Amino acid sequence: MKLIRIGNPGKERPGLLLDNGKRIDTSGFGSDYDEAFFGGDGINRLKDWYQANSDKAPELPEGARFGPPICRPSKIVCIGLNFSDHAEESGMDIPEEPIVFFKASSSFCGPNDDLIIPRNSTKTDWEVELAVVIGKKASYVSKENALSHVAGYALHNDYSEREYQLERGGQWVKGKSCDTFAPFGPFLATQDEINDVNNLDMWLKVNGETVQKGNTSKLIFDIPHVVSYLSQFMSLLPGDIISTGTPPGVGLGFDPPRYIKKGDQIELGIDGLGSSKQMAV
Repeated sequence: MKLIRIGNPGKERPGLLLDNGKRIDTSGFGSDYDEAFFGGDGINRLKDWYQANSDKAPELPEGARFGPPICRPSKIVCIGLNFSDHAEESGMDIPEEPIVFFKASSSFCGPNDDLIIPRNSTKTDWEVELAVVIGKKASYVSKENALSHVAGYALHNDYSEREYQLERGGQWVKGKSCDTFAPFGPFLATQDEINDVNNLDMWLKVNGETVQKGNTSKLIFDIPHVVSYLSQFMSLLPGDIISTGTPPGVGLGFDPPRYIKKGDQIELGIDGLGSSKQMAV
């Protein structure tokens, strides 16, 4: 299934995106896509509900805003430098263990919402990433069992303000957490929708120019490793997001570096997970 949420910010209605493009309103199921939904076997219950109600479930309006396909999570955990060629372009060593940082959940927004460049920012940058959504609480899980704790996958742009991240001291979180820095979606694809999550092409364009191209086969630490690793240090709750890293081609890696300006249009996508587009304002 492909889970979506449609409507104005704070008033999104849950739904399903069908293969024929129809957007089905699942409000009658009685639950939004939040921690309780995922933790309560919501995906299987929703599948059963839709099979029983497919002939009478209403459609969501065409042209309405796509919100993030899940409710705001308890945390957004990110993995840094998880592509070897991205570490090289950033001038950093390939990590021996996953580099972990957080994005504030207040950065979470819809896939096509405007990117608000932070006040006084001159180094706002882009990062196309594959995101994992947790479906079942994960604490001290093994690599072998890690995927049983995953609800599905989504497209994420891990926007970053490089001065805040790298030049202002402290941790990366300052450069990762500005409002609108986590456009997410357009949909959450459940695991059965993706044939091979370890072989997905990903790309990002700025004003129509392709600047990032990569494939998830190049991840240094794959998804089972990352889920298991993080669960040794914290409980991953249903609905939590893990953003798994970006391929080369970020603005920081250009010579000279290139950063986002007001009016720029950023478009990105991953095989099987759709595409999104943000306008910088």
